[in-house]
Amino acid sequence: MKRLLREDSGPPDVGDAAFRLAVRAHSGAIAQLLLQYGADPRQSAPGSLVPLREAVDSGSPALVQALLDDRIRGRYAKSELLSMRDLARHWHETGVEAELRRRTGSGDVVTRTRVQDDEFNSVDEYALDGITVRDGHGAILTHLEELLGVRTSFEELMDRALAHADQNHTAWASATILLAHRRDQATWTAAAELRTHTDPVHRLFGAEVLRLTHLFDDSDEDAFAGPALDTFTDWSAKETDLSVLAEVLVALGEHAAPGAQAALLPYAGHHDTRVRRAVARGLSVWPSPPAFSDAVRRALRELIRDPEAGVRQDACLTIAEGKDRDPVLTDAMSALLDDEDRRVQVIVVYGLALHHDERCVEGARRLGPPQPAYPDEERYLGEAWRYEWRRDGR
Repeated sequence: MKRLLREDSGPPDVGDAAFRLAVRAHSGAIAQLLLQYGADPRQSAPGSLVPLREAVDSGSPALVQALLDDRIRGRYAKSELLSMRDLARHWHETGVEAELRRRTGSGDVVTRTRVQDDEFNSVDEYALDGITVRDGHGAILTHLEELLGVRTSFEELMDRALAHADQNHTAWASATILLAHRRDQATWTAAAELRTHTDPVHRLFGAEVLRLTHLFDDSDEDAFAGPALDTFTDWSAKETDLSVLAEVLVALGEHAAPGAQAALLPYAGHHDTRVRRAVARGLSVWPSPPAFSDAVRRALRELIRDPEAGVRQDACLTIAEGKDRDPVLTDAMSALLDDEDRRVQVIVVYGLALHHDERCVEGARRLGPPQPAYPDEERYLGEAWRYEWRRDGR
């Protein structure tokens, strides 16, 4: 669908018709994608879209958000939004399986499948007696409360996220993002206090809220930068759970400070892949310094030879986009032109092109055209083509 939208040159109203079809088919992810590419929901008559109640019942946050796009939100009276909030709360508190059994009266086995709800987040989908419902009602409730101007407590938002205990679940993402955008001291303190919680899932939630609070702060003051760096540096030395440690290290990597790199380096040889990937990504400081320190160079040379393809890919990307043009690092990248993983090869070609290294041309030629399954390949391989054009004076 993304490829079709990028290549589309048809009439502008095709996207509007596709949006209506996607909503009627309960394809919230496709509806959201069409909105991103310019579909105008205002061209949809109220009767051409599913009712908001039906969308809330479906349990798909992506579908509900498509219907509540700011261009058509005025169609819904506040009383209807309040009623939909109560409906979402009922589903969330009752539980999808229990509510399905109540509505169908069926005692059959409920099937449960993890599905992608939007571009970034997933949900569980339950099916019973011909009815299919997703368990995104907690995220829908959070979204409706935000639209209605309701300030939900930190504790309640955390409970909604932890009901799924999965960072990729849309209920978790909606809670952490909303709390991070508050950027107030009370929220910061509540999240920071979770560092000492005995349950690692609580610590993971707190770490993500703190990380996103700093990440989303684009103000000149950046009031949470200093406290975040101190907090995560201390936390990384004490954390025992690997999922939480990886999140803390990712947070450290989002700080352009020498202290952050110093805290990352001891974990470059860690036994857990998630931890090593966090280090490989985190060593890419932005804005990038003219040269990496000797310790960072040594770590990157090790990470680029890692047995896990994801770690090699992240290390190559850090070298590629850094300003350090050390030929030892460039040669280390070129050694992976024949890597068994295509994604690693693509990043190597991209890095060699940025380093103005002739070997990118042959590497790109051997890889062939970008693969549709990876939309960013066109950008990465395009860097090699641009290098060739500049080289040939075109």
